[in-house]
Amino acid sequence: MNYLALYQSGELQQRTREAYRRLASCDLCPHDCGVNRIKGERGVCGAGVKPKIASANVHRGEEPPISGTKGSGTVFLSGCSLKCRFCQNFPISQLGNGEEMITSALAERMLKLQRRGVHNINFVTPTHYLPQILAALWLAIPRGFCLPIVWNSSGYEKVDYLRLLEGVVSIYLPDMKYEDEDVALRLSLAPAYRDINRLAVTEMLRQVGHLQFNDDGLAVSGLVIRHLVLPNGLSGTREILRWIAEQLGHQTHISLMKQFFPAHQAPETPGIDRKITDDEYGLAVEWLDEFDLENGWVQE
Repeated sequence: MNYLALYQSGELQQRTREAYRRLASCDLCPHDCGVNRIKGERGVCGAGVKPKIASANVHRGEEPPISGTKGSGTVFLSGCSLKCRFCQNFPISQLGNGEEMITSALAERMLKLQRRGVHNINFVTPTHYLPQILAALWLAIPRGFCLPIVWNSSGYEKVDYLRLLEGVVSIYLPDMKYEDEDVALRLSLAPAYRDINRLAVTEMLRQVGHLQFNDDGLAVSGLVIRHLVLPNGLSGTREILRWIAEQLGHQTHISLMKQFFPAHQAPETPGIDRKITDDEYGLAVEWLDEFDLENGWVQE
C-alpha cells in the first residue's frame, strides 16, 4: 500500500492524528523527553510544534540513483535528536537555524520542488518532525503530489514510530554511525545507539526491502545505509559491516563515506581532532570485500 492508498482509505489522516497526539508528551525519538511540544516545551531536538526548515532545494550530491539527472528535492529540517560533536551541519542541527512555518507551507515547498522536476522529496534529519511531515503529505496529495519520499535520518529511531511511515516512505537512507555504545554516548549523546539503530534499520528493510531501480537507473524503493568512517576506528566500521552482511544480507546497498573532517567541537575532542587517512578509508573498503558487500558506493 502506498501513500495515495493510505490517503484514500483515511489511514494517513489517522496516523497523522496519532503522531500529533504523542507530541503532548513527546516520545518521537529514543530520548523520550516527555515535553509538551504542543504547549511550546522543547526537548533534546529543540523542535516545537511547527516544522522548521533550513532549506528546500534541488540537491545533486546524493547517491547517484537518488540524485539522478534532475536532482533530489532535499528538505533540510532544523534541530536533531543527536548532538554529534563533529556535525558538519551544526548551525542547522544544533543551533536551530531555519524558518518555522505552518504545515501547509511545508506542503507547498514539496509541491514547488515537484514542479521543478526533482526525482523525489528527500527529508533530511526528519525524525522529530514526523507528525508534521505526515500532515504536509496529507495536504499535498489532493494538490497532485506524487513523488517518492526519502527518509534521510541518523538511524536513531523507534520502531513503533517507523511503522507510522510504512507505505509512506519509499527509500530509507539511515546512518549506521557506531558499534560502541560508549563512543556513541561520548560523541553524539545517543544512549544505546547501536541496539536502537540495528532495530530501526531492520524495520526499514522489512518495510521497503533492498534497493530497487527503474529502467532509468533511478532508485524507486528500498534501503541504503550510510556509514561515515571516523578516525582511530571510532565508528566500529568492521563490526558494522559484518553485522549488515550477516543480518541484512549481502545485497544491502552501502554508501561508505570518506568526508569526515574535524568540524564543530571535533578539534577539541580527543580521537576525532583530525581527518581520516587514506589508509583508514582503504581498510574500510577492504572490509566491504571481506564481507562480500558489493552493492553501493565508495568515495575516491
